Amino acid sequence: MEQTRTHGGEKAQDRDCARDTGDDRGHNRPVPRRRAAMLAAAGLLMFGACAAVAGADGGGPAWSEREPEPHVVSEQAEFRVVEVVTGLSRPWGLAFLSEDRALVTERSGRLYLVEFAGAEVKRLGGLPQIATGGQGGLLDVAVDPEYEQNGWIYFTYSQSYDGGTGTTLARARLSGTELTELEELFRMQPPGSGGRHFGSRIAFLPDHTVVISIGDRGAQNRAQDFQDHAGSLVRLNRDGSVPDDNPFLDDPDVLDELYTLGNRNPQGLVLHPETGVLWQHEHGPRGGDELNIIEAGNNYGWPEMSQGVDYRTGEPIGRGTEAPGMTQPVEYWSPAIAPSGMAFYFGERFPEWDGNLFIGSLVDTHLLRLEIENDRVVHQERLLDGVLGRVRDVRLGPDEALYLLTDEASSGIYRIEPR
Repeated sequence: MEQTRTHGGEKAQDRDCARDTGDDRGHNRPVPRRRAAMLAAAGLLMFGACAAVAGADGGGPAWSEREPEPHVVSEQAEFRVVEVVTGLSRPWGLAFLSEDRALVTERSGRLYLVEFAGAEVKRLGGLPQIATGGQGGLLDVAVDPEYEQNGWIYFTYSQSYDGGTGTTLARARLSGTELTELEELFRMQPPGSGGRHFGSRIAFLPDHTVVISIGDRGAQNRAQDFQDHAGSLVRLNRDGSVPDDNPFLDDPDVLDELYTLGNRNPQGLVLHPETGVLWQHEHGPRGGDELNIIEAGNNYGWPEMSQGVDYRTGEPIGRGTEAPGMTQPVEYWSPAIAPSGMAFYFGERFPEWDGNLFIGSLVDTHLLRLEIENDRVVHQERLLDGVLGRVRDVRLGPDEALYLLTDEASSGIYRIEPR
């Protein structure tokens, strides 16, 4: 198994990564000379808007659609990166409604509709009250697999209740530029204090259930508390009810919604479209970011075990890298890459990448390509290393191109397409 060694930034990672706690040091700093030169060479520096948009004050994201040169030559494919939308502020999740429309969230509590055919970006109304701050805010967004029939859009966000703040799942329908028929489906119990480790990603399973990831809220022992949703994956029916085959349903000592335990701060969750296997990644402490295959009822160890070490002491976490009854990761990264967002590639535009897994890196600012064989990582390649900045989300578009969100004060949506 190949281990990718990354560089520096270990302590920054636990803050997802340093910049997500409300401390904006680094968010608004000047673009470093090396990165500025790379961006300029690739045509990716942002010089203005090609189309109007979106906010109530006339500001906000704008259409871009520039074609950078030169193209990028990687191990398996040649491609170019097209900046589609510019001017987003720390976007978090991207989901396609159709070939021509997509939704994008900003952690600050804004939701936008991107209309590719009309080159427009429109701000949407009708969101619930969202508690922003630290790593909290409006997080992931996902479209029901049967969207054309039922119109449901799902999203996760942090909400204040019962004296704390917790990860919440809701759904709504879209009418024009307003969300309607809003339904809160789930809120974690109990909520937590502070602004760390909300997760959160959404994945739909073929059995008409939905899985969401929830971080440990910065209180690591909560991930091993069977009466706590923190540090887990939760599985629900799409209406928010509990499936009758959840793994702990018959155990009175475990919350019915729990699907897995021992997950530190999962920010990647994707279903393999051919095998139906659910893949997940999560942030480790100082090192030890993990890639996992999810199985119902498994305990993934945090904080009884970890491939990383304690921030302050440098000592092993819990019992070290193994513990009885705990599931080992498929792959891990030490030092940390701070993974966020994840997508499998299947399509004709990049046949060389067929079946590859792509993961965004926050602290190491690259897109990671993984070759998978028999559910094992056999090769890794870093793409766009230091070019775009922090990669927050990765999605496969209906046009069979890869789409990226970056995570900066002024960020964008980028499309990876063949040269």
